[in-house]
Amino acid sequence: MTPQELRAFCLGFNASVEEFPFGPEASVFKVLGKMFALSVLDARPLTVNLKCDPDDAIRLREEHAAIVPGWHMNKRHWNTVTVPDLPDARLRELIEDSYDLVVAGLPRAQRLRLDRP
Repeated sequence: MTPQELRAFCLGFNASVEEFPFGPEASVFKVLGKMFALSVLDARPLTVNLKCDPDDAIRLREEHAAIVPGWHMNKRHWNTVTVPDLPDARLRELIEDSYDLVVAGLPRAQRLRLDRP
C-alpha cells in the first residue's frame, strides 16, 4: 500500500478527516474528533499507528513481526504497523478494526448519526 492509498483508504470511512495536530508531517485520521490512525506518510518505511483491542494487540504482535507496540502511544491500546511488511488485505482489516473500535466508543447519538447516508 502506498502513502496515497493509505490516505485514501482512511478518508474513505464515514465522517473521517485528516488533521495535523502534531505538525505538517504527521497525518492524523479522525472520526468525529477521535483518532483512529496516525502516519508520517513520507516516512520510509511507511508505518501507521492503529487502535486495537488490548487482547488482539498482543496476539497480532506475536503473529506478525511487522506489528509492534504503538510508538509514542498507549502500548496497551495501539499498535504500529510497518506497511510494506504486511499484506494489503490484512492492513485494510486492521485499519477498519481501528475505525470501528473508535466509533464503538462514541456516544450513541454520534454513532447513529454515522449510519445515516
